[in-house]
Amino acid sequence: MSLEVGSIVEGQITGITKFGAFVALPENKTGLIHISEVSNAYVKDVHDFLKEHDKVKAKVVSIDSKGKISLSIKQLEAPAPEKVEEKHFQTQNEDRPKRPFNPNPRSQSPKAMGPVSFEDKLSKFLKDSDDRMLDLKRNTESKRGGRGARRER
Repeated sequence: MSLEVGSIVEGQITGITKFGAFVALPENKTGLIHISEVSNAYVKDVHDFLKEHDKVKAKVVSIDSKGKISLSIKQLEAPAPEKVEEKHFQTQNEDRPKRPFNPNPRSQSPKAMGPVSFEDKLSKFLKDSDDRMLDLKRNTESKRGGRGARRER
């Protein structure tokens, strides 16, 4: 039996590391089941799912040019069911009518104001920018002790 990508093989766990488990395969070959391919559930420690000398069935995921064989137990399992909470959350959002985001709800809508020219937008931007700079200067001056006031020692 030659190993091919996609085939299902049976082997015995020979060693477990923090990143996965090594499996002895037929024809004196060794494959690795990476920690991400052990189970559909979150795997913090491989020892929680596999023990040395366990017999496992795994799917051959890849064989690289150096002969390293990657295996997966996860791909043989049925996919994990979706969480009920997520489905509920999605249906809740779908029922709500969609509205465009308006950062300033008190301002008039652009449709009510009519077309806005570039010059109008530019003058509004400059005015807002000047107001922000003035606020910033006031803040920094108050922290420094006012308008150039010197401390007496």
